[in-house]
Amino acid sequence: MVRVVSLFLPSWPADRLRRQAGDAAPPAETPLVLIGHDGRRQVVRAADAAAMAAGARVGMPAAKARILVQGLVVRDHDPAADAQGLDRLALWALRRYAPIVAADPPDGLVIDSTGADHLHGGEEPMLAGLIDRLASSGVRARAAIADSWGAAHALARYAARPVLIAPLGHSGSVLTGLPLAALRLPADMVAALHVLGFERIGDLLAQPRAPLTLRFGPQLGRRIDQALGILSEPIVPIRPDELIEVRRNFAEPIGAAETIARHIGELVAQLCAGLEAEGLGAKRLDLICHRVDDRLQAVRVGVAMPVRDVKRLTRLLIDKIETIEPGFGIETLSLAATLAEPLAERQILTTMVDDGTPDVSDLVDTLVNRVGERSLYRAAPVATETPERSVLRIPAMAPDTGETWQGRWPRPSRLLASPEPIETLAALPDHPPVAFTWRGVRRRVRRADGPERIRGEWWRRDAELTAVRDYFRVEDDAGERYWIFRSGDGEDPNSGSQRWFLHGVFG
Repeated sequence: MVRVVSLFLPSWPADRLRRQAGDAAPPAETPLVLIGHDGRRQVVRAADAAAMAAGARVGMPAAKARILVQGLVVRDHDPAADAQGLDRLALWALRRYAPIVAADPPDGLVIDSTGADHLHGGEEPMLAGLIDRLASSGVRARAAIADSWGAAHALARYAARPVLIAPLGHSGSVLTGLPLAALRLPADMVAALHVLGFERIGDLLAQPRAPLTLRFGPQLGRRIDQALGILSEPIVPIRPDELIEVRRNFAEPIGAAETIARHIGELVAQLCAGLEAEGLGAKRLDLICHRVDDRLQAVRVGVAMPVRDVKRLTRLLIDKIETIEPGFGIETLSLAATLAEPLAERQILTTMVDDGTPDVSDLVDTLVNRVGERSLYRAAPVATETPERSVLRIPAMAPDTGETWQGRWPRPSRLLASPEPIETLAALPDHPPVAFTWRGVRRRVRRADGPERIRGEWWRRDAELTAVRDYFRVEDDAGERYWIFRSGDGEDPNSGSQRWFLHGVFG
């Protein structure tokens, strides 16, 4: 099933201008509009969130916007710079999220995420991560994912707040309540449909197609079919000039898995020759299958370290053949090293000489491409005394961070994701409990050791300025050992809630 992401950037021109200006940009709370010429008039071409909240609108005369919005900052609109910025953003998304990405001017991107979302933990984490990364860069965004470009485009602009995931096989059910403008129709056609009483997409779907085609031409029906996924709408992926890519066209379409595998091996050999000429190694490969029905099928594989081993890269791609749906046949195969890095001769020699250290990178690459990058990781120590912050997830083949776990007190082998409250019975407020109840089971404490006092990290937030935790290692009658703590010092209410929690279990 095809899945397409539409990324909508509602204030892209203003956000791009602020990013480009850097420290010289107006503050985020200052209303900003970009103006251009409409004949002899100056009109608002784009506005940021602050200007929109103050009443500025796209298409409004610039003079009216200046009067209406106090403290308004006005800049000239540069459509060419906006388009170039979208292309750069598309290249960033290409390298990070999916093999098929294109700019969707004037205010968005389109991404064919079919088969790529699992590498990012699923559709929801993928979209949430995309929105968060853009927000951290000062770019407002909304995103939707659906079964077609037309449906995703409509939902991102008229329904997503800020993310919307349409169910698989949704047909037209998610579009019926959206306005006609969501179909990407010309403004004059939308106005004519309004005159006839059509307000929502559902109104059009309920009507016979022939009279509408006779009145408005084929464009209306084509846009409806594209939104419903009945008619394909190919995405022409962006390709940077420096991209190393090889392609093979077929006189007769191919579809058998064995044939596809053979041609993949030949393409990988050609690609590795190109990488060798540039002194590069591939870290990410994208195989795109151009079908005879104008649909694209993409396969993405990645490796932990740059390589140009033909057998290794071929095997990773062939493992993904089962995800390719050739349909009525594939007429073109293209293979690109979307992410490549310099490959030093030392790295090549290291792989050829056995130094006694097992090389698990091949196994790691195989597992990552099957289960996704987020599902395979290593735990690295962090220099902090706060237990829940003392572990960092890093990629499986990442180099050691150089940090070590400090402290004289032993730590439990199993640390809970978050401390769980327990009910306790204590002889004195600042002593370890004589019994506690955790997850409905009462446990009597036979031995206890502590306290180990851990103070809050005041530089992170004000709430931790006076925060205190007193940790105890306790053993119950059954010989099970637990790591519990009291939030607070047992006396000062500002040091914590004085409640007890269980934070870990010793093996």
